[in-house]
Amino acid sequence: MITLLNTNLDHRMIALIGILFTYAATFILLKFGTGILPRDGGRDFAHDGKLSQGKPRGAGFLFILVFAIATLLFLPISNEELIYVIMILAAMLTGFLDDCSKNPWGELKKGLLDMAIAVTTAITYVNFNSSTFDIPFISSPVTIHPVLFVILATILIFVSINVTNCSDGVDGLSGTLSVITLLTIYGLGRITGMDPGDTYMLLIMVSCIMSYLWFNATPSLMMMGDAGSRALGFFIAVAALKTGSPLLYIPAAFMLILDGGLGLIKVSLIRFLKVRILKNTLTPIHDHVRKNLGWSNTQVVFKFAIIQILISFTLIWILT
Repeated sequence: MITLLNTNLDHRMIALIGILFTYAATFILLKFGTGILPRDGGRDFAHDGKLSQGKPRGAGFLFILVFAIATLLFLPISNEELIYVIMILAAMLTGFLDDCSKNPWGELKKGLLDMAIAVTTAITYVNFNSSTFDIPFISSPVTIHPVLFVILATILIFVSINVTNCSDGVDGLSGTLSVITLLTIYGLGRITGMDPGDTYMLLIMVSCIMSYLWFNATPSLMMMGDAGSRALGFFIAVAALKTGSPLLYIPAAFMLILDGGLGLIKVSLIRFLKVRILKNTLTPIHDHVRKNLGWSNTQVVFKFAIIQILISFTLIWILT
């Protein structure tokens, strides 16, 4: 919006102001606005889950709101990007309503809502872009039927929402991995020629998360809840699509996929095919390493982050 007031303004400088504004606004809102958030009741099924009891939950409601406002204020938003902002707010609100509910929503209800958001977003992407994409290390772009692209993009978005959600169980873990993943996609976007407005949007989201991590570092004062983790998963998937090479999502978000994805695979195989795998492995993996390997919360965050940074560094090095 601010960029529309004067066409002679430096968009890069406005974006920088927006990034700094986002951090400050998120910090103030999280510092003084958590009274409106629900309180966590502790999670009996999670390792050390009772330690979270009584803490504000659903902080994602606040920092995703700041992200949306800052994006609309400081970036030249296209119709496509406006739809994505609306969809990330939808992902946040579905998660926040679950956070506020006395009786947690069932998997079917959440899954259908995630699917509706994923399908709408995938159709939007194909409508404004194309069904052509790059495959790493293959020189020629690949074009597939738009309907098939919508199906694959829907799967990507749905999976990203849920693996990011599953990784949110250790103070600072989901936020830290999300920051590394988004900065990786930012670097990939600069390589692949992503629209500058989209790269600035990535940095605004990173600014929101870093402000949140100030309060979420071990021992945490608050938790992002489904309101934050589902919205972040959605945003990461869209960012991967906008690079023009959505398969880069796999290495860029490898630790999120490993931590949250194995549990989804394990449960799905048991439920639908009656196949049992990883019988001696707790999922998400962050629970396994804490309970069976004796890692502290801080060790989990640092070690998972180190692995993702090494993967991201290698990926960007190879592609440049």
